[in-house]
Amino acid sequence: MDTTQARASGPDLAAVARLLADGTRAGFCLALLDGRAWTATELARHMGVAASTATEHLHALVGGGLLAEERQGRHRYVRLAGPEVAQLVEDLAALAPRRAERPATLSAAGRRDALAHARTCYDHLAGTVGVAIADAMVERGLLDLAHGLGLTAAGHDWLGDLGVTVPAGGRRPAVRPCLDWTERRPHLAGAVGAALCRHAFDAGWVSRVGSTRAVLVTAAGRAALTARLGLSDRLLVRSRA
Repeated sequence: MDTTQARASGPDLAAVARLLADGTRAGFCLALLDGRAWTATELARHMGVAASTATEHLHALVGGGLLAEERQGRHRYVRLAGPEVAQLVEDLAALAPRRAERPATLSAAGRRDALAHARTCYDHLAGTVGVAIADAMVERGLLDLAHGLGLTAAGHDWLGDLGVTVPAGGRRPAVRPCLDWTERRPHLAGAVGAALCRHAFDAGWVSRVGSTRAVLVTAAGRAALTARLGLSDRLLVRSRA
């Protein structure tokens, strides 16, 4: 097979790159990392573009397989097409250069700091708190780094004690490191990361901050994570300074 034929038959990586090369489309994908479905109007408002512009970009993202469309009655929603797309977006965000500009307002600075401290990354926990949870699980022998990242027998027992159920089967790996774009170190993803995040919401350990991806670790969450993983209360409380 010659080079031209190889290019024609291989994966079209450039097509995916072109989809994310536009700032508005990339911004849509970053917003959708919260794991929820958004309307075109909500995404347009979030990025400060016209509704017609948002619709055009969403058509491209859906057609390219990065977003999936859902309809409820007259309403149209979009979400990331799956955890593999979320992984791609988060990994690219971790590699992207940091913007140097300062937040224009105190509220913008607060939103930035809240996202850096604790947030959802699609369906698992990220930020300072997410990385600290992964580190503590490794230190306590619940996760093993010897052959990549794996859940140990002690980890299985620990999840069982919490009442966390990890769905069996499926193509998604049980555990997977996800490079955190603010900490530049891995937090826990995969089926275990998703189940632990779901438990944190169900048990009231964390709550969402407005309509953003940021989450607040509650008093119940601080008590649980301190008792279960030895995390310090100081780390779990976001500084307002």
